[in-house]
Amino acid sequence: MADSALLYRHFIRMVATIPFLLSLPFIFTTATAQRQINISLGACLTPNTINSSWLSPSGAFAFGFYQRGHGYAVGVFLPRTPRKTTVWTANRDKPPVSSNSTLCFTSDGTLVLRSAEVVVISSETAVSASFLDTGNFVLYNSRRDVIWQTFDLPTDTLLAGQHLSSGKQLFSSASESDQSAGIFRLNMQKDGNLVQYPVDTPDTGMYAYWASGTDGVGNNVTLYLDNDGYLYLLNTTGEYVKNITRSIGPPKEGIFYLMRIDTDGIFRLYSYNATQNAELSVMWSSSEDKCSPKGLCGLNGFCVMNDQIAECKCLPGFGPVNPGNWTSGCERNFSAESCMRMDAATRYTFQPVSNTVWEDAAYADLTFSTNEECQKACLQDCNCEAVIYEDQSCKKQRLPLRYGRRDPSNANILSIKVGETGSKENGTNGFMPEGKKRPARRDILFAIASSTAFALVTLAVAGFIVYRYRVRLYEKLPKDGNMIENISPRSFTYEELKRVTQDFAEEIGKGAFGTVYKGTLLNSLEVVAVKKLEVSSDVESEFQTEVKIIGRTHHRSLVQLLGYCLEGHNRLLVYEYMSNGSLADLLFVPEKQPCWDEKMGIARNIARGLLYLHEECETQIIHCDIKPQNILIDECRRAKISDFGLSKLLKPDQTNTMTRIRGTRGYVAPEWHKNLPVTVKADVYSFGIVLLEIICCRRSVDWSLPDDEAVLEEWVYSCFQAHELEKLVDDELIDKRKLERMVKVALWCILEEPSLRPSMRKVLLMLEGTVDIPSCLDKQMWFLFHGRFVMKSKSSSARFLRCRA
Repeated sequence: MADSALLYRHFIRMVATIPFLLSLPFIFTTATAQRQINISLGACLTPNTINSSWLSPSGAFAFGFYQRGHGYAVGVFLPRTPRKTTVWTANRDKPPVSSNSTLCFTSDGTLVLRSAEVVVISSETAVSASFLDTGNFVLYNSRRDVIWQTFDLPTDTLLAGQHLSSGKQLFSSASESDQSAGIFRLNMQKDGNLVQYPVDTPDTGMYAYWASGTDGVGNNVTLYLDNDGYLYLLNTTGEYVKNITRSIGPPKEGIFYLMRIDTDGIFRLYSYNATQNAELSVMWSSSEDKCSPKGLCGLNGFCVMNDQIAECKCLPGFGPVNPGNWTSGCERNFSAESCMRMDAATRYTFQPVSNTVWEDAAYADLTFSTNEECQKACLQDCNCEAVIYEDQSCKKQRLPLRYGRRDPSNANILSIKVGETGSKENGTNGFMPEGKKRPARRDILFAIASSTAFALVTLAVAGFIVYRYRVRLYEKLPKDGNMIENISPRSFTYEELKRVTQDFAEEIGKGAFGTVYKGTLLNSLEVVAVKKLEVSSDVESEFQTEVKIIGRTHHRSLVQLLGYCLEGHNRLLVYEYMSNGSLADLLFVPEKQPCWDEKMGIARNIARGLLYLHEECETQIIHCDIKPQNILIDECRRAKISDFGLSKLLKPDQTNTMTRIRGTRGYVAPEWHKNLPVTVKADVYSFGIVLLEIICCRRSVDWSLPDDEAVLEEWVYSCFQAHELEKLVDDELIDKRKLERMVKVALWCILEEPSLRPSMRKVLLMLEGTVDIPSCLDKQMWFLFHGRFVMKSKSSSARFLRCRA
């Protein structure tokens, strides 16, 4: 056996010298792996049925629908593993689709997913398709040339026979059950180096946490996984640049190998026995130190190894943003004093954290002989929130701190500025609140015993009460079938939501439609936002209809509806929780204001959400109240539109804001005041105002400013007319052409005449830079009248309409 393995490896090395190796990705595959099934034109799959996927000839791989969250996704997976391990996902960052979706290899030769929105997976025109026993789904033209294949679009996994080309990356999944892009990436750099980084970082050494050390070996180096589990780097001549792993031996019938960058940021080589219903077996990993991936514990958190298990801890004075999901990081559990207060420095103390490593993001590096002097300098500096002291070097830091991990070899001391009282953590980092003594052990035992006995009695009584309540509630339910059916959001009882929110204890927002409370689902510990609607109880049928519509409305730029309550006079909706608050919290708080690229990303996400509501969802929805307070920000600082269906849930005469006008003053389109028919262009107007606020990071009306700057649209227009747009932003490095483009789009959106405003589709294309702004749209066609923009004359309007056409 050893001799045969040696001969096989010798043969592999001989073939590897052939220059055209990379054009023959399956040259080493066995006869079994070359087998395929052919897919007919017009063939379709549907979720949750016998015909939900196509199997490879050996049954080792499946292509089609698999369960993802409360819906389904399309991808390649291993059907014989207990958890049906996914190795490739189409459109991985899009939300799951419903059970009535279809995946078709259409008669015109394209691969199309039809759900609430039609997604073209492959736009190439093919005449045939095959699913190979390598796990590769392939489309061919009439000459049997490969025109599209899943092997060219790896997500987080490489299968045997697949390569990662120069300049391409693998991204980890968000979690084991969510295959959307996570927080780690494996980059096959053009300099020949294979490197791991956190996402959203430059390709520089200070952010890398693993590298192959092959930089400088030349261009077009490729990562390749062979059928014997041999993972290596190849150059353009087919020569080995570096062996990442060693060969496990000749290919064996039924044994497959795959390489994956896992959710914890480490990439591993796995073997898979397709003849057994077993989990994957780890054959090799890039690191044994599970704390090595940077960013594993999120912002203001650091990783500690405990018996080969990576544990995340928060800095002193901080608590987890989302318990159970450490990538969300940690947030302060006390309110920071304002820098403007004269006595602010006396209200802080420092808590030390020794032997940790963080991103080097110091804004000042001073020299002091002691750590106490370093801390004193931080207390006197309003911007300083932490210091790292080592060998007389005092580095001042702003929050948040990133990429923290415990390193016993590092002798530095990190000192965190925390509130003087009541801010020390109890438990996680071993601190007790000041002024309190540890209770005696006997007192502790007595308290535990008493609490346990009381809890058991309470649990028994509560169980009996809940049982009786459930029986009575069931008896009172209508028997005429008047329930919400075929809807993905979950139905909650009012009592369940009281427990979820701890009797509506923590209010996190209040608006025209009701009050929002923070809660935690009891079964999954998922943090949610529960909104109690101020809706009359006599609109039950309308409420049911609209919840069905909202429940089928899924888009990554909309806050997801998770559940509802329709019980008696109570109307409640349960949404996903957005940990970073609203856009208003971001724009109007100086220390949180986003950079230019983040601003533009936020604007594009809002535009995508509105485009979906206006044109792409099942029933057109006009939001009617677009404003920063209704744009929420998730843990990745992505913007999502909230309250997009609430205006439909209210009766026509129920507004809670102003008579027969829906919306918020300052963002309401002029047609509301003129009793004109309201269309989607009202949302376009509101978006234009919000876009100006995003650009300038200030409110649309601010009377604390000089009169000529108080009304944002007037000030922006005057700066636009005077070619002084640089006054609008503080950043001198912003591309002036991009700034002018954004300002023009915003001004176009807030035209007085609704028909002259662009559609959200055109707005999005202009924000993305894929469509140019019409050259005839210039400052000479505009003038300001009573704080509004109108066209100069009917002839000007006519010219503008011709320009749009």
